Parts: sequence; structure tokens; C-alpha cells
Amino acid sequence: MQLDIPYELENFIGGHFIGPLSGKFISNINPATASNVGQIPDSDEKDVEVAVKSAQKAFPEWSTTSLEKRFLILNRIAELIDENNEQLALAETNDNGKPLWLSKKTDIYRAAANFRFFATGIMHFATESHNMEDQAVNYTLRQPIGVVGCISPWNLPLYLFTWKIAPALAAGNCVIAKPSEVTPVTAFLLGKICKEAGLPDGVLNIIHGTGPSCGEAIVKHPEVKAISFTGSTKAGERIASIAAPMFKKLSLELGGKNPTIIFADCDWEKMMTTTIQSSFSNQGQICLCGSRILIESSVYEKFKKEFTQRTKELTVGDPLLETSNQGAIVSKVHFDKILNCIKIAKEEGGNILCGGHSLSPEGRCSNGYFIAPTIIEGLGPDCKTNTEEIFGPVVTLQPFNNLKEALHLANANQYGLACTVWTQDITTANKVASKIETGIVWINCWLLRDLRTPFGGLKNSGVGREGGWEALRFFTEAKNVCIQF
Repeated sequence: MQLDIPYELENFIGGHFIGPLSGKFISNINPATASNVGQIPDSDEKDVEVAVKSAQKAFPEWSTTSLEKRFLILNRIAELIDENNEQLALAETNDNGKPLWLSKKTDIYRAAANFRFFATGIMHFATESHNMEDQAVNYTLRQPIGVVGCISPWNLPLYLFTWKIAPALAAGNCVIAKPSEVTPVTAFLLGKICKEAGLPDGVLNIIHGTGPSCGEAIVKHPEVKAISFTGSTKAGERIASIAAPMFKKLSLELGGKNPTIIFADCDWEKMMTTTIQSSFSNQGQICLCGSRILIESSVYEKFKKEFTQRTKELTVGDPLLETSNQGAIVSKVHFDKILNCIKIAKEEGGNILCGGHSLSPEGRCSNGYFIAPTIIEGLGPDCKTNTEEIFGPVVTLQPFNNLKEALHLANANQYGLACTVWTQDITTANKVASKIETGIVWINCWLLRDLRTPFGGLKNSGVGREGGWEALRFFTEAKNVCIQF
């Protein structure tokens, strides 16, 4: 199929592509060139209302569609994403600024995997029964909620958009989905793919717009019974303040300020190669990136020297070039925020070991939003740089003397999403895993994901879990049935 991208994108509502009812649009900017490449709908509550009515109309039939038929449609969506990897990856890179090779290898591949995983998962989703000896038997029904809202961020646009939509659809819900207005194109193209795959009209509705005008309208709508959101902690607080009094189900995957803990006995080469990736992949714009690197004191200077040298060797440039390790920051607003965070780090007394400035690649990207990978040392655990999320190619280094101090530094934060531990000592690894205040712990690896496992964080990193049975449980309501003998 041909995935044409019009200059003016449209909402996907009730199986049709239509413009915003207000007639208002927002500019779509390519961050690598800082040029206006299109317009996206500036949708509001009127567009949401039409979408909800379409979803309500489609729900009775979709919720009772056989699991096998749901599997066939969702699996076909996965196949079409795979078949259009090149076009989708180019659209993702032009929207987000990440290297094209990364979009192909990770983002689009994972989007297809999300649909394929939940297409098969719903075929095996089982419920519980409890036998009360000779009195009765209880069994649990898991039924779709109805109309649900899925709101996703700009850092992994199609990857995280499908991570929410796929389980919601597999469980029999109808979806009102809003991608980030900063990276809208692959979500628009997903609508075309779903139409081609035979997804019934109104089952998935994709609405474009800003958080305050469009996102809030989805959250506030009384017929949207559950909200799955990934984004900033500040936005999550706003969503919770609206949805909680309405008793909606909530899944919030929020910010992170993840520690990477490096012990002297680690596999040095593997640790060093992976830590470069966990620090700067996707320009550091992954909620799972390790932005606080904690190093055992005996190897601190060795690590600092080698890590700084390897970071300086990273190529930042045109995301369409295979030689670029890093591309552009996603937007001018975020570009300015990151540079301001680096300025604050200097004011706090931080020593910039490398980076700390913007870059202007030659050629078509000379006006784009590029920042050199930045390493900062000399800051304690309580400063803004080590406590507030920067979400860019910026990491800090802190030494520790023993396990107790490492855990203190790692946990000295309002966030608790993920942690990476590097050690050959299984006892040390298990102690850290037990005591660390995060929802995910990687030992001697990073971003190794099994889609069956629960995904989410503690503290200000969110509420609830995504992935595997956790996602299918979230998108269903449990009903206990008791039958007396």
C-alpha cells in the first residue's frame, strides 16, 4: 500500500479522515531542518465528541467479536507495519529527529511487535476460578471497559502509541487515541494501515491536537472510562486531578531520572559500550535512559576518562545519514529547555567534561536543533541537575565508596522508573535489585525487553503497569461470578 502524507493531516474518526471541525491547524516542524513541513489538526472537544460517538456506536459489535477475528485483524496491522517499515521510519525520523537507522531498527519494528504480541496474547488470556470446597465455585469474567483514551508522547511516537492501542483493541475496547502534536505523522499513517487491515469503522479513532485543547477533552469526557497516558509527571498530575474524581481507571507512565550503578568488578567493555547507549540513545530522549551514572570510586577516574573519550567520538548530524549516531532534539522548545538545564548545571558548580553546547551540522541541517552529548561531574545528589528530569543527551557522574552509598545516591530522587546495575557479583546484584526504588532493574544489560513483563515505575514515575497480562487486565473489568452447588 502507498502511505501518502498530505500537507494537511486529518483526524481518523469513524473510519474516515476528516479535518478539525474548527478549521484550525498547527504547524509541523522538522527538527533537523527547523522547517515547516505540514499542518496538523488543532482539535478540541467538538472533535472528541464526534469520535466518542463513533466509538460508542462501534463498541457493541467489536466487544463481542471473536478472539480469533480480533487476532486476524490486529496481526494484519502488524504485517502492514512491517511491510511499510521504510516509509514509516522515514516519517518518524523527519518528525522526531532521531537517526533513520534507529527508526527502522527499533521504533517501527517494535510498533509491529506490539500489535503482534497482543494479537496473540488475547488468544491466551485466561481468568481465574476459586473452588470453595463443597459449597460453591467462583470464576472471574474479564470484560472490555468500553471507550478508552490512549495519549502517547513524542519520544518514541509509533512505538509507544501502539503499545497502548494494541492491548486496548485486543481486549475488545474502542479507542480514542491522541499522539503528540510534535510527532503526528506515523499516527496518521497508522489510521490508513488500520483501515487497510479491515479494522471496523469507529473501533480506533485518532485525533490530533495539543494537550490542553484535545488531550484534556478526552480525559474529561464522561464516556471515556479509562485513560492510559505516557508523558511528563506534570501532565500526569493534571490528568489525575481530572480523572480521579470521575473514578476513571488510570495508567500513568511518567518521568524518570534513572541511575546506572557501575561496580569495579563489572565486564568493563560490555558496560562501557552499553552505557554509551543507555546515556545517549535517541538523543537521551527515552524515559529509560540512565542520566545519573554512579561509579565505584576505585574505577571512577578510569571510567571518566574512557567514557568521555568515547562520547566525544559520537557523530551528531543529519539523521538521514547512516554515519550519524545522534540526530536532532525533537523541538525548539525542548532544545531550549535542555540548554537551560546545562546552564543551571554550570551555575550549580558542575564541571562540563564534554559537550554542553549546541551544534550546527553542515548542509540541510544547519538550522536544526542539535546538542552535543554532555557529561557533567562535581554535583551532589540534591541539586536540580540530579533531581529534575532533563530528557536529553546530558548525564552526570557521581562516585560511591560502597554498596550502601550507591543505594543512597540511587534512591535520592523523586523518580523510580528504571535502574541499570553492572557487577559480576550475583549477591551484590540481588541486593541492589531488592533495595533499589524502581519498577525495572536491568543487571548487566539495558533496554532488554520481554513484552510479557510488567512495565512501569514507583514514586513520581507513575501509577500502574503496562505490558503482558498487566495491560490486558487494565483494559478489562473483572467480574466475579459465584455459583453455589
